[in-house]
Amino acid sequence: MMSEKTIPQDGALAGIRVLDLTSVVLGPLATQILGDYGAEIIKVEALDGDLMRANGFSRHAGMSSVFLAINRNKRSVAIDLKRPDGVEAIKRLLPGVDVVLHNMRIPAIRRLGLDYEDVQAINPEIVYCAATGFGQDGPDRNKPAFDDIIQAASGIASLVGGPNGQPEYVPSLIADKTAGMAVVNAVLAALVSRARTGYGQYIEVPMLETLVAFNMAEHFGGRAFVPPLGKAGYTRIMDGGRRPTPASDGYLSILPYSPTQWIAFFRRTDREDLLARFDLSDRHKLNASVTQLYKEMALITPARTCEEWLTICEELDIPATPIYSLDTLEDHPHLKAVELFQTMEHPTEGRIRCIRPAVKFARTPASIRRPAPRLGQHTEEILKEAGLDMAEIGRLLDTGVINRTA
Repeated sequence: MMSEKTIPQDGALAGIRVLDLTSVVLGPLATQILGDYGAEIIKVEALDGDLMRANGFSRHAGMSSVFLAINRNKRSVAIDLKRPDGVEAIKRLLPGVDVVLHNMRIPAIRRLGLDYEDVQAINPEIVYCAATGFGQDGPDRNKPAFDDIIQAASGIASLVGGPNGQPEYVPSLIADKTAGMAVVNAVLAALVSRARTGYGQYIEVPMLETLVAFNMAEHFGGRAFVPPLGKAGYTRIMDGGRRPTPASDGYLSILPYSPTQWIAFFRRTDREDLLARFDLSDRHKLNASVTQLYKEMALITPARTCEEWLTICEELDIPATPIYSLDTLEDHPHLKAVELFQTMEHPTEGRIRCIRPAVKFARTPASIRRPAPRLGQHTEEILKEAGLDMAEIGRLLDTGVINRTA
């Protein structure tokens, strides 16, 4: 079991300080990953806190399951950035940080006096990352963006609904989380560049462009050529080829990936007649028949249980797995063996479940050093580190510019 007093280990980003002006999911997920890698994260929150403090299950107000999942390894400063004294207090932190990250619209951050030019004037070597909804060179640059909007605009919602169906959203914050990981990649690249050249820089990570690139990696289809050879879309997926496979007692995923594996599957199930019907001599011919092959599989698999099919697939070296639900993931034998799900003691929330950093470093391990903070838990100590004295901090408290957790 871990606790907040767990002995720290130096991660790959130890010594890097990040001023985190983000909220909701995209930015907080990105800064949590940077924190897992060893960076010190200073999370700046409004006086009423990050919106995600209220989303999900909670034992106590302001400490929801979603907030706990994406805000560990951070210290929280609660400060009103709509007040000039609040912005000035934040500016006192800037000389001592390496990265500034925000996901506000550009006009909003500019009104605060914390855009790139303002920050660079105080810290010329800063790595400054703006996670925007839309690239600032386009007409939508100042529009609001949320996960649903980006799923819809990037083509993802149309894919989930199918070519002839009603569009649907993926039941996961896939746009926020994908863009968040793009933010991590961009910040790390800029830090490497600064280490080599001595120069910081401005980074923009636009959600729409990031998700379109993510979505079209396999879905360019015929539009990858000029002139187009056909419509966009990866045919194998668009035609609904691979599907979860029915067994006598549930569903599982079976994936014969090569012609050799399909041949072995049909022979093992006494369906050599299908070998005469389908030409499996190479992968191109296999791909042309994949939809029908999976239809045939679905007629064969109800004759045995999931466990029987898993045994057969292991014998034939065919990839296969049970279908796990969100509530049964913790029972996955592999995940149990690698201890992905862990229990930690939170100072106010008691015993909680978390997922350890999935990435492993041989020399600089990622780690959970702090549980997600209470709102304003570290306001005073961080402002002291920035050079504010107790009189200044007291005045900010008295005037309601900052608050702290009792």
